[in-house]
Amino acid sequence: MIILITGASHTGKTLLAQKMLEKYKYPYLSIDHLKMGLIRSGYTGLTPEDDEALTEYLWPILREIVKTAVENRQNLIVEGCYIPFRWRQEFDERYLTSIRFICLAMTDEYIDSHFEEIKAHGSEIEARLEDSWCTAEQLKKDNRRMIEGFRTAGEQVALITENYADSIIGLLG
Repeated sequence: MIILITGASHTGKTLLAQKMLEKYKYPYLSIDHLKMGLIRSGYTGLTPEDDEALTEYLWPILREIVKTAVENRQNLIVEGCYIPFRWRQEFDERYLTSIRFICLAMTDEYIDSHFEEIKAHGSEIEARLEDSWCTAEQLKKDNRRMIEGFRTAGEQVALITENYADSIIGLLG
């Protein structure tokens, strides 16, 4: 089984991946680790701020990693924000039956009422070196984009509306 976890920044993608690793004992690949390895090694001139270009750059690599894991009947969690809205179109049914997709998103109301808590948990699993860009308005904009993009593509979006822990626990299966 392949589990793809995506969503906007600060939605708990890495936390959910960690909890799934602990529950299912599946390894997980952080797309951020792949991104920073390629950037720091000089294999790309892109920067961490080049989100759309990074999605185009990273997705073909990630797609083929997923296919290889499915073909080898391996379990893998792939976590990060660089999964395109129309990811499903690049797999035929023999792959799709082995992929579980999860998109995490927070509502505007949740962000408004929990912003300080969201920021406080920003480094729950991995340390964020720089987080000054993160404002309530930016988070709302990013989450709205994810919700609209994935819903338009026909995907389900796991909305965090009230209790964050309950929302995440419900996704563990």
